[in-house]
Amino acid sequence: MGKLTVGALRAVLVVVFAGTVFVQAGLVWTLVSGNDPEDGTIPLTALRVITILGMVSAQVALYCVWRLVAMVRRGTVFSHAAFRYVDVLIGAIVAAALVWFAVTAVNAPGQREDPGVSVIMAGIGVAILGVALMVLVLRMLLAQAVARDVEASRMRAELDEVI
Repeated sequence: MGKLTVGALRAVLVVVFAGTVFVQAGLVWTLVSGNDPEDGTIPLTALRVITILGMVSAQVALYCVWRLVAMVRRGTVFSHAAFRYVDVLIGAIVAAALVWFAVTAVNAPGQREDPGVSVIMAGIGVAILGVALMVLVLRMLLAQAVARDVEASRMRAELDEVI
C-alpha cells in the first residue's frame, strides 16, 4: 500500500472519527442539559441514545481499520496479531447492525401508514450484517495467508538446514 493511499485513508478515518465525536458530544449535551425539545411524537431520547451507541461501534471499527492499515504499512498484517483487530471489526459491524435494527424498531410505530419504510430500514440492517459476513470471509482469507506464510517459513528453515 502506497504512502499516498495510506495518507488518504488515514485522513478520511480522522475526519469521520472527529465527526462522530462532535455529533456524540452534541447528543450527550442535549441529553444531559435537559434542553430536549421532544414533543412526544417520536421518542427522540431513545433515538439519541441509540445513535450514541451506533457511533461508538463506528469508532471502534475506525480504530481497528487504522491499526490494520498500520500493520499493512509495516508489512506485518499477515500475522496472528491482525486477527484481534479483524475480530473486533466484525463485532463492531454486527453491533452497528443491531443498533440499526433498534432504530428500525423505535421508528416502526410511526410508520403504520407506510410500513415500507420499516421494511427498507430492516433491509439496510440485513445489508450491514452482509458487510460483517464479507469481512468474515476476508478473515478466512487472512487465516489461509497466515498459514501459508508459516508453512513457507518452516520450509525455508528446513531448506537452510539442508544447505
